[in-house]
Amino acid sequence: MNYTSFDDHTWQNLLPLTFTKPVSEIRIGILTITEKWEKCLDTKMSFQTQEYLNKKYSPSANGDTIFINGSVCPDSGLIEQVKNLSKGTGIKQGEKLIAFRTDNVLNITEAKAASKESDITILDIKNAWDIFSKNGEAIKRDFELLTKNRTSLPLSNSNTVIGDAKDIFLEDGAVVEAAILNTKSGPIYIGKDAEIMEGSVVRGPFALCEHSALKLSTKVYGPTTIGPHSKVGGEVNNSVIFGYSNKAHDGFLGNSVIGEWCNLGADTNNSNLKNNYGNVKLFSYVQDKMIDTGLQFCGLIMGDHSKCGINTMFNTGTVVGVGANIFGGGFPPTHIPGFSWGGAEGMEEYKFEKMVETANRVYARRSLSMSSDEKQILETIFKGAKKYRN
Repeated sequence: MNYTSFDDHTWQNLLPLTFTKPVSEIRIGILTITEKWEKCLDTKMSFQTQEYLNKKYSPSANGDTIFINGSVCPDSGLIEQVKNLSKGTGIKQGEKLIAFRTDNVLNITEAKAASKESDITILDIKNAWDIFSKNGEAIKRDFELLTKNRTSLPLSNSNTVIGDAKDIFLEDGAVVEAAILNTKSGPIYIGKDAEIMEGSVVRGPFALCEHSALKLSTKVYGPTTIGPHSKVGGEVNNSVIFGYSNKAHDGFLGNSVIGEWCNLGADTNNSNLKNNYGNVKLFSYVQDKMIDTGLQFCGLIMGDHSKCGINTMFNTGTVVGVGANIFGGGFPPTHIPGFSWGGAEGMEEYKFEKMVETANRVYARRSLSMSSDEKQILETIFKGAKKYRN
């Protein structure tokens, strides 16, 4: 049996985060949605996504395949329904196709017509702000999935635990010393070779993924996820960092989503609440305008490979595209197009080769290199972002 994650219109709603990846590669909770399904189904997933992403994300194989909506997280009831699908059948909820089994390339419209309504309560993401809004439930589910029938490394006596210590799990190589860990609101997961340094204070639900670190005296309010190979300091509240990104110094990050290969300079702060306490608006790539999120708290959405200099101030509901470089005083615009260079005093185009040159230096710091496929993806995004830069 083949299993393929497919993108529907949600891919557009999740821009700029999905410019560089299929929807199921988004991290929510501890794992990406792809990783959740692969662990639950004990298989490797392929992808039906945007054509320009196919070289990096392998397309579906031919033959008997169950296609699964990349925006939907698995649970035991949903997994059972998916596994029990026969050829030519599927499950949906309203206009949302959840899964369909076929020998052919998936046609979402035809598949919905042949699918039955499912009564399962699903955890899914429809918009970028769902990633932090629903992160608490996702962490709790992933914590149970990853720790069931397993034993945590012992927690050092130098730490203070508030709540049930059984809700703290340390993977091999994890180091936690002289921290205050509060599990009353949710579990705390420390990944392989991750570290919480001295003086840090953490309230769950919280996930620190493999090879990541909370620096000295970091303050974290859950639900928050720090993806793999990331360094975080200062104050963080209800945010998700996908991975390979740094917020290594003081400054506040709240109700935000930060993509991969990003860097927030020292004392970078974002507003997550308007002065009039009204609903926050965000730029929509689908509607090409600001739209109401319905949220009172909403901060920064930043696409992959974007950076900002020291003391950068992001206004409430700021969207930063892929490969931007932001610096200078004052508040930059609330929509910063991909491959932009500048700040409050004005923006110009960030030359593609200059951006790639910087990205290669960042990759090299982790003994990695950018593939030709990744460069081609970025070049496609660069060309597509021109209309926003203009």
